[in-house]
Amino acid sequence: MKILMFGRGVMATQYGWALEKAGNEVEFYVRPGRSAQYGPYVDLDLLDGRKHKKGLPIRERWFIKMREEIRQDHDYDLIFVSVNHQQFDDAAKMISQRAGNATILIFNNVWDNQETVAAQLPKEQILWGFLGGGGGFRSKNKLEAGFMKSIYLESADAAASVKRHQDVMNLFQNAGFSVSLQKDMYVWYLQHFIMNAGMAAQALKEGSYQNLYKSPKYVKQAVLLMREMLPLIRAKGHKASLGTNLMLHLPAGLVSYGIYKIITGETLAGAIMERMENTAYIPQEAFAFFPRDVLADARRLKIDLPRLTALEKYFSQKD
Repeated sequence: MKILMFGRGVMATQYGWALEKAGNEVEFYVRPGRSAQYGPYVDLDLLDGRKHKKGLPIRERWFIKMREEIRQDHDYDLIFVSVNHQQFDDAAKMISQRAGNATILIFNNVWDNQETVAAQLPKEQILWGFLGGGGGFRSKNKLEAGFMKSIYLESADAAASVKRHQDVMNLFQNAGFSVSLQKDMYVWYLQHFIMNAGMAAQALKEGSYQNLYKSPKYVKQAVLLMREMLPLIRAKGHKASLGTNLMLHLPAGLVSYGIYKIITGETLAGAIMERMENTAYIPQEAFAFFPRDVLADARRLKIDLPRLTALEKYFSQKD
């Protein structure tokens, strides 16, 4: 398959590497001037979760192909989109003008409904999903990151095209990933966004994610924030999954201790979070978008979120 990764970000780079290693042709779209700025290779320091639960260490200099324009008559089979939350609108606008016949695979955080988020894109070419990975660039071409074995993808029944869905399933399975199918991908997005918002708001209060993870009592405050936000899912016309309801209605101390052990223990998830924090690749302002968007929607829907409101000064838009 011929694949265009939109941007040379953390997720595009590490998953692009994995997909190329599986025999696919991978190229990166970057803004004009960025090819020279980045240079022709990326020094990879990855934890590959496909064959080892703690991540198989990968250290490799990977030479990549970059393109500073997307031709109207391109022959890409798939355009891979995983950008920072606030960058998605600009990415969608550009892709909409050059989609061709490619499948547009959106691996992004989503809060507004999917029709609104992707209004500029050809609906029949879109597939929705999410990835399990993260990290950061230590320098312009040194990536310290990691990824899980599983990716998340909407079910074939929900997909706009069964054939495109099957092609993407085959793509990732042939590359050694497992695919977790979601009957309602939008509910999955909402739940994930709420969890990000709770953790981000509390981390901003504590000064960093590393400070947040110093004690389960700090994580507990994040869990209480998540629990407070759950009614927003119903207010937006949807129903949280049974698993999410159970997790967030168990004693908060128990849930927070479980999260604390996963993130701070010798786990792949913990190692990925550590790499995200240590590289400081994503600035605090990017994390602030999560609680900011949730609180704005809560006010629109007249849902009271006193815990989140009390932390607003830590994530409000700076003048």
